[in-house]
Amino acid sequence: MRHVVILGSTGSIGTQALDVIGRNPDAFAVVGLGAGGRDVALVADQASAFGAEVVAITDAAAARTFDSHYAEACARRGVVARAVSVLSGPRAQDELAAWPCEVVLNGLAGAAGLTPTLAALTAGRTLALANKESLIIGGDLVRAVAAPGQIVPVDSEHSALAQALRAGTHGEVRRLLLTASGGPFRGWSADALETVTPEQALQHPTWTMGPLVTINSATLMNKGLEVIEAHLLFGIDFDAIDVVVHPQSIVHSMVEFTDGSTIAQASPPDMRLPIALGLAWPDRIADAIPGCDWSTATRWDFLPLDDQVFPAVSIARTAGRAGGTATAVFNAADEACVAAFLDRTIAFPHIVRTVEAVLDLHLSGGDDRPGSAWVPGNAVTLDDVQAADTWARARALEVATSLAEGVR
Repeated sequence: MRHVVILGSTGSIGTQALDVIGRNPDAFAVVGLGAGGRDVALVADQASAFGAEVVAITDAAAARTFDSHYAEACARRGVVARAVSVLSGPRAQDELAAWPCEVVLNGLAGAAGLTPTLAALTAGRTLALANKESLIIGGDLVRAVAAPGQIVPVDSEHSALAQALRAGTHGEVRRLLLTASGGPFRGWSADALETVTPEQALQHPTWTMGPLVTINSATLMNKGLEVIEAHLLFGIDFDAIDVVVHPQSIVHSMVEFTDGSTIAQASPPDMRLPIALGLAWPDRIADAIPGCDWSTATRWDFLPLDDQVFPAVSIARTAGRAGGTATAVFNAADEACVAAFLDRTIAFPHIVRTVEAVLDLHLSGGDDRPGSAWVPGNAVTLDDVQAADTWARARALEVATSLAEGVR
């Protein structure tokens, strides 16, 4: 029995994790649930259903309504309400991440996952990591506190790589191959992308995800983030990490070994499989999802990435090779631009163009504001990362506005 804390329990990863746990009550028990506070009623219902002993709700005002929602949920389910500890405020998720348990699943979205990741690792918990941003922006900070094997990837691509890497030693790896669906605009020209709407960008062809990840998949920023994540997780040089477009999203990633063998992990596009592996690693959970249907004729296509139309991966390599605060700037500028695009204040191609411009400024010396100048990985602190994050968000909005005015 593994006792689990879930950060981001009301999001896509969190709800699917609870589905896995609910179908495997002999393998897992939910200790704690964390969320921002936009849907306290759902957190309360989850706590009632799974018997959580603690919840963390970042929004303090929302947290004060938990008890009434919880009493209603227990009455509705016909279960006896138990005493539930309620953590609230900006450090609530950090406190929950260090709560006594075996596994912390970090399913938070974006840079907000960094301090909970550090808290879980420092407390000695196994970290099932779906919040790739915390590893990417934390970089050396995260790796400095993580013991070997303490971080288990939950991204489908990195879960696939972790599984395939079991087939050989580190020295036998020639390259990692991250697969990308290509998003909803695969095959489009750069000119055609100029008029993309948020509604179009949110229609991913194979995955159902939150808005940030969905837009990042449309720009291929998500694949750039995953290249950096693969380097940090597995210690493979950027030159040996490639991206290949696979529209069917059945092969989730591959490892090519020095003898010419390529080991691929294949399964239907269902996040419950990598979530189950993340919770139980290195063990597998029987029937986590239905497997591939091998009785039906099918095809798998593999295509090269069009770096000219989708340059995000190339920009990510620049940030990853620089390390230090560069990856925090890359991620923060992207998050700010995605929000602006969803608010219809910038055009779709301006997301990537802005990120590139902000990263270039950061690496060339920045400006006179705190966080603008690049700090290398061997000297970076948490304060440096947070200052770079704050600067990049503000600078990205300035650059994006300038680009938009240039178009008009």
